[in-house]
Amino acid sequence: MELKTSDFFYDLPKELIAQDPLEDRAASRLMLLDRNTGEVGHHIFREIIDYLNPGDCLVINNTKVIPARLIGTKADTGAAVEVLLLNRLKDRESTWETLVRPGKKMKVGTKVSFGDGLLTGEVVDIVEDGNRYVKFTYDGIFEEILDKLGQMPLPPYITHHLEDKSYYNTVYAKFDGSAAAPTAGLHFTKELLQQIKDKGVNIAQLTLHVGLGTFRPVKVENIEEHHMHVEHCMINEAAAKMINDTKNSGGRIIAVGTTSCRTLESMANDDGTVRSGEMDTGIFIYPGYRFKVMDCLITNFHLPESTLIMLVSALAGREHILNAYRIAVEEKYRFFSFGDAMFITDDLTKRS
Repeated sequence: MELKTSDFFYDLPKELIAQDPLEDRAASRLMLLDRNTGEVGHHIFREIIDYLNPGDCLVINNTKVIPARLIGTKADTGAAVEVLLLNRLKDRESTWETLVRPGKKMKVGTKVSFGDGLLTGEVVDIVEDGNRYVKFTYDGIFEEILDKLGQMPLPPYITHHLEDKSYYNTVYAKFDGSAAAPTAGLHFTKELLQQIKDKGVNIAQLTLHVGLGTFRPVKVENIEEHHMHVEHCMINEAAAKMINDTKNSGGRIIAVGTTSCRTLESMANDDGTVRSGEMDTGIFIYPGYRFKVMDCLITNFHLPESTLIMLVSALAGREHILNAYRIAVEEKYRFFSFGDAMFITDDLTKRS
């Protein structure tokens, strides 16, 4: 059966889009969804520990969001421009693939000044999707300058100013490189992670640098024609071994976020074992996909008709997901990046 983008639409009142993070990360709400029956339960996020077993493995994405949004002025006219850093080119350290606004004004050769000349950039090429390669010139350490001048690249549906940049990163964020947060992980505190570890749950870390393609709408009606964005991901040997050992011992693999899920499934062999290494992945998971590694998923509530709602529908079934989202709207859950969480599991029974 051909799946249409419109099959993944749901009606969301604007006031349910969370504009600000909670001060207590683990105090967000948590919906449990049994992926087999569609049954739901309502909890507080810190109660997630009650539904994890000793011997399970929680898989977290330790990427770190950089303050990638730069506001500058064109050198020739003084007009304001916005440059959003997407990917640093591997072979050219000071050159980045960027998203620029207004695009039409940013031709090859255009020079931009940021922070009264603390940082300057020049458009050196125009690439796929109209993105620009910008070569930066600066004195000192680029990351320090970026931390001083850059803003967090919040999604377009968040209109409030973020007072504290740290709230758009997980407490375990380690490696710079993301243009958006792996938002399911925002609910964890260091204390909660320690309690989970103390219970005997393994915690494996991997890295996927989140690109803005996460927010790119699906513009085709037949979802199989959608061109998926590519993101860089990696798993080290220790994490791969922990995941494989968990699987072999009968424990569950619980991905924290769709980015962890996509990395696991991209780095999996046909027999379900995970290999270490790194790669660029453009995996597109939608109903009909057979999961090789992941058993359960901790995730946020996703945009209508997005690739992410298609991914969770592949795990729990489209009807179960849309029904759970309908209940979430009725119960006034908070949606999207700073919103509440969902645990898609195989069993709603409370653990000891």
